[in-house]
Amino acid sequence: MAGLKEIQNRIRSIQDTKKITNAMYLISSTKLKKARRDLEATEPYFYTLQGALERILRHLPDMEHEFLENPNRGKKTVALLVITADRGMAGGYNHNVLRMAEKRIQEEKQKGRRCRLFVVGQVGRQYFAARRIPIEECFRYSAQNPTFNRARWITETLLVEFQAGGIDELCVFYTRMINGMRSEAAVKQILPVCRFEMKEPDDVMHENFEILPDAQEALSAIIPNYTAGFLYGALVESFCSEQNARMEAMQAATDNANELLRDLGVLYNRARQAAITQEITEVSSGARAQKRSREEERRL
Repeated sequence: MAGLKEIQNRIRSIQDTKKITNAMYLISSTKLKKARRDLEATEPYFYTLQGALERILRHLPDMEHEFLENPNRGKKTVALLVITADRGMAGGYNHNVLRMAEKRIQEEKQKGRRCRLFVVGQVGRQYFAARRIPIEECFRYSAQNPTFNRARWITETLLVEFQAGGIDELCVFYTRMINGMRSEAAVKQILPVCRFEMKEPDDVMHENFEILPDAQEALSAIIPNYTAGFLYGALVESFCSEQNARMEAMQAATDNANELLRDLGVLYNRARQAAITQEITEVSSGARAQKRSREEERRL
């Protein structure tokens, strides 16, 4: 059985760790609430952009544009934007999206396509660097502070590559929040924009609308903003999923620490009782020895 001092040291160490996990849980909870408020404040604008884009493509299904999907355009180079965190200790948050992206890279290689990798987050950068997978660019300071300005900066970088012919397709790998307790890794193609296959109900009246100055310029203005809005939403959703996963991990660590403290408390009490019993036994043995010694002196 371990000594009392050793058990006390282990108890103090676990108590210190428990304080850290509790603090990290509270910090993640605060960050999660702020990120959700920021996302809810910007969602109406981007939903409106998406609605306008759907209306244009619905009324002009045969329209051609450099940002729209074209069956005649080959897809030889695929860009993958992988959104991860800057830190670990978040359960399977980083692992799930990284494994999905790595699988997609292998699939594209088998098809004979070239992959260009763009990464958000230090965990992703270190993961691919350890596997010697080349990274085109790592967007720093975006995983822990997702803002629309950073999303627009990433969008402009990727749009320049797309318009210059450096990439033929852009897919975003991120973690999507299904609800407050569940999230999953997801992938979405954002460039070129897929034509929305929508079937209107028969009872809907077809509207007559005019696009000024023309549909081409309208799409040239809407699609970059729509793409930036989607990337901002993906960054925020990934950030929320990260904080949610870290909250769950820290809560599990705190619960485990409580169980260890209970077990160590029982072990400490047993060791303490054993030490007290041993001391009582030693005192009793010494008293009996002295008593026998006095009795022998009287006999002499």
